[in-house]
Amino acid sequence: MEWLLDLKDWFMGLGEKYNVSPIIFGSIYVGAIPFFFLSLGWLVKRIKQRKPIVTPVLLTGFFFVSAYLYLIIAGRNIPLWVYFFIGAMIVYGVYSTIIKIRKQISKNE
Repeated sequence: MEWLLDLKDWFMGLGEKYNVSPIIFGSIYVGAIPFFFLSLGWLVKRIKQRKPIVTPVLLTGFFFVSAYLYLIIAGRNIPLWVYFFIGAMIVYGVYSTIIKIRKQISKNE
């Protein structure tokens, strides 16, 4: 179990090194999940109703990237590879969300 304590110490140490709180980052990450799915459901509903989708798209995107926004805004001395990783996560998230929306729409037509 010592490895678990070492892992915790390493993870918490990243917060000090990069000027971010791992607790805040994790809280934003986990806390945004229900809001992401609610806004995603709202988006699908608006698409089916053929109503404007600007607000649900913006909210869905915001909740998806909110933890990363915290990292980018509050973080200092973040390595370049982290920004590439965040970009890749966002691209993958957008792609998978579009696939989910298309499946949901076609399933209910």
